[in-house]
Amino acid sequence: MHPSQLAIDELWKQCRVETTRRGGPGGQHRNKVETAVIVTHQPSSVSAEANERRSQSENREVAFQRLRIRLAYEIIDESLATQSPTELWLSRVKNTRIVVSPNHNDFAALIAESLAVLHSVNFEMKAAASQLQTSPSQLVKLFGLNQATWNSLNRLRSQHGLPALRST
Repeated sequence: MHPSQLAIDELWKQCRVETTRRGGPGGQHRNKVETAVIVTHQPSSVSAEANERRSQSENREVAFQRLRIRLAYEIIDESLATQSPTELWLSRVKNTRIVVSPNHNDFAALIAESLAVLHSVNFEMKAAASQLQTSPSQLVKLFGLNQATWNSLNRLRSQHGLPALRST
């Protein structure tokens, strides 16, 4: 199973959490207290950080969400393409429209699945959308919901000799 598809508790068990100090706006409190959080997925060494909030617990949750999304685009599991569309994917597609918020727990798993399918069809949006029972524009919009996933998609497309997509 792809790490972004693991239950939250299971994924936390595979992670190491570090706290540290970071400079920047926020006054003395930010500079004296370890509120920055770095979450590392130990099996893959993929990590994510959050330090923009003054609360360590809030930064921990933001860093974990960023980690899930980063795992989705850093680890492409081609076996997901053969299982696609999954029940999760189908539950999020309504009349070819993908319904998900970038802050929802399902977002990372949907990105991982769509990247696996895209990889299997050499990043041809139309072929991937057809397999995923959606439209190419909906697939583009899914990636556009998060800047990191958007950048990753365009980086992968350029590695396959395809032009970058324009944001919607």
